[in-house]
Amino acid sequence: MKKTLFCVAASALAMPMISHADSPYFSLHDGDGFKRFSVSVGALHVMPQGKAQPLHVDTAVKDGEVAKNGDIQVDTVLNNLDPAVDQKLLGEALKLLGFVTGGKLSSGLSGSSNITGLESWDNPGTGLEADDVTTLGIMTNYFFTDNVSFEMKAGIPPKVDLMGKGKIYAPFAAIATPQIGNLPLEFLDIALKNDIEITDLGAHGPAASARAWTPAFEMQYHFGKTGVNKFRPYVGLGVMYAYFNELEINPRIEQDLIAAGHMIANIKEGNAGAALEGKKSKANPQVDVEASDAFAPVATVGFTYDFNDRWFAVGSVSYAHLKSDTTITVSDDTHGELIRSKADIEINPILAYAGVGMRF
Repeated sequence: MKKTLFCVAASALAMPMISHADSPYFSLHDGDGFKRFSVSVGALHVMPQGKAQPLHVDTAVKDGEVAKNGDIQVDTVLNNLDPAVDQKLLGEALKLLGFVTGGKLSSGLSGSSNITGLESWDNPGTGLEADDVTTLGIMTNYFFTDNVSFEMKAGIPPKVDLMGKGKIYAPFAAIATPQIGNLPLEFLDIALKNDIEITDLGAHGPAASARAWTPAFEMQYHFGKTGVNKFRPYVGLGVMYAYFNELEINPRIEQDLIAAGHMIANIKEGNAGAALEGKKSKANPQVDVEASDAFAPVATVGFTYDFNDRWFAVGSVSYAHLKSDTTITVSDDTHGELIRSKADIEINPILAYAGVGMRF
C-alpha cells in the first residue's frame, strides 16, 4: 500500500500534466488507489408519501360533569336540541317562554347541564400531511475499502408546510335541567346534542409549518472499481433522525382553537350557555404546538459518475419509513390545560438527490 502511494506521489511530482488516457486513476489495472473521503452538494427534493391520520382530542370537561348554564338565549337551546329525541312540545313551550322573557333564560331559570362527549374523541377524515420541499443537500462519505463506505446525509434544514385535512367538530351532548330558585325541575329535562365546528384545517392554507432537521447515516456498497469503472451504482442502508423546531400554526386556526379554549373555560366557570353561544370566558387561552423526535430506517439506491480522479457527479433516491406526532395544546394560567389534540404524521419521504462532488 505504502509503496503504491509512494509511486503515485512520485509520478505526480515528476509528471504534473498527465493525459486522461495515461492517468493511473483510469487505467485498466486493478489497484487500491481509491480516495478515502468524498463530499458532494446538490439539490435534495423531499416528497412525503404518508397519509393524514385522524386527530384525537381531549379536553378538561369530563364525561358526566355538571355545570351551571348561566344566562342563555332560548334560541340557543332550540338550536341545540337533540334531533334524535322527540321534543316538539318542549320546543313550543320554550318558544312561549322566550316570548315572555324577551328570548332569554336567566341563570335562575336555566339550571344546570350534565355534559358528555367532550372528554375525549377522534375526528375521522382529519389530519396533517407534510408538503413537498426542496433544499440544498450535503453528502459526505468515508471509504473503508474501495467498495464499502459510511455516508452522512444532511442539508439546509427546510421549512416544511403541514397541510390540514378535514374539519374538527366537538361532539357536545348534555341533559339540561331547568330550575326555579334552587328547585331542579327534572321532569322538564332537555336533551341537547350538537356537533360544534371547531375549525376547518384545510380552509386557510397550510395548517402549520416546522423546520425539519433530518440527518441520516448509511453504510453503502459501491459496485465496480476505482480506476476501472467511471459509472458505479451503489446501495445503502441506515437510519434517519428527525427533529422539528420553529413550529408555527396558521393564525386563523389558532384563533379558532382559542375560541374553543374559551368554550371549555366557560363550562368550567359555570357558564355552559356562554360556551354554546361562542362567548369569551374569563380565561386567556394560549396555543402551543410541539412535534416529537423520531428515528427511521432509510434505504438508498444511487450512482456516481467520475469525471476524473477528483470530481464526480452523483444521483440517488432514498426512502425513509418516518413517522412523528404533533401535539397541539390550549392552556390557561387559571384552568391549566383546556384542550389537547394529538395526531400522528406519516411522513415516509422519498428523497431524490442530484449533485456534484469531490474526492480527497
